[in-house]
Amino acid sequence: MNYFRLTRLLLWLLALPAAAPCFGQRQQPVADAYAPARRIIADLDSIVTPNGIQEMYQVPLGGQQQWVYVRGQNRANPILLFVHGGPASPMAPVGWAFQRPLEEYFTVVHYDQRAAGRTYASNDTTQLAPTLTIGQYVRDAVALATFITQKYRQRKVILVGHSWGTIVGMQAALSRPDLFYAYVGVGQVINTRENERLSFEYALAQAAAHRNEEALRELRAIAPYPGQQPITRARIVVARKWPQYYGGLSAYRTNSFYYFNAPLLSPLYTRADVAAIDAGSLFTLSRLLPEFLTVDFTAVKSFPIPVFMCMGRHDYTTPSAPTATWLQQVQAPLKQAIWFDNSAHLIPLEEPGKFLLTLVQEVRPLAVAGQR
Repeated sequence: MNYFRLTRLLLWLLALPAAAPCFGQRQQPVADAYAPARRIIADLDSIVTPNGIQEMYQVPLGGQQQWVYVRGQNRANPILLFVHGGPASPMAPVGWAFQRPLEEYFTVVHYDQRAAGRTYASNDTTQLAPTLTIGQYVRDAVALATFITQKYRQRKVILVGHSWGTIVGMQAALSRPDLFYAYVGVGQVINTRENERLSFEYALAQAAAHRNEEALRELRAIAPYPGQQPITRARIVVARKWPQYYGGLSAYRTNSFYYFNAPLLSPLYTRADVAAIDAGSLFTLSRLLPEFLTVDFTAVKSFPIPVFMCMGRHDYTTPSAPTATWLQQVQAPLKQAIWFDNSAHLIPLEEPGKFLLTLVQEVRPLAVAGQR
């Protein structure tokens, strides 16, 4: 297995789930062998209910035309706004693999963030680089939440963040709690440097237990990690490689090819769009990393809306322990920790049934009550 290809972009992934690193291993056939399968999935996924909604369009957010995808069986259902990870790994082209049951209970909204996927391919990048700041991503999310509440005549939305998207989502909820019924963190980031340390320690322990001399040699070469040295690309590549190999991205798996290759089957994406995921990842890599590495929510002691944390028991991409600790001490109108015992970082795909039940049973009632 070529781990250089697996991790060559991962510097900037707060973890890898949304990272381009593994997209580097996506198989690209000479002919579009996936086209027939995409047509079948598109047919299966068609929204045919009389009051359903299935549309995609561009919305101007912060000077960028960003692609938005809206699906649901009943437009009267609460809106679930999903902020994807990466920072430039859109979840929309992966949604076909887990989302359909959610669409019976929610109107699900995804969007390709600035420099991500189809949004990256649709915009002139000449002036884009200076806008790649966490603050701008947060403003984009708030603007989109405002837009969809008005367009679909809803009072508020439920906000879901995954991985990198939890940084954006947390700050959006803190800045504009009036827009959201609740916040759901999936693979939540609380403190980036603490995540780095825990992930590294897990990999080192696993490598020692399995007597993996190659892993031990590489990990010891960057120790102590993160330590006081700069967190360089070379160090991050090693620090991501081995936790993922030992199931820290997908539980019980040494790789997550099913996730990184899923966009090839998406009815929403052409092959050129899939290629744009990698291009957007490379573009954002060095520009967002320094600010990302300073993220720290430990000082947040009060949260203005109900907060739910979905935590993978085996997550060593964004380790769950700091999230559980933070949730215990924070004051909120309602808070709940939901553990996914057979998941690592990709909860919606690893345990889609429990993820569905969590959102339907625990979160949806807050929005339904708020609609009355």
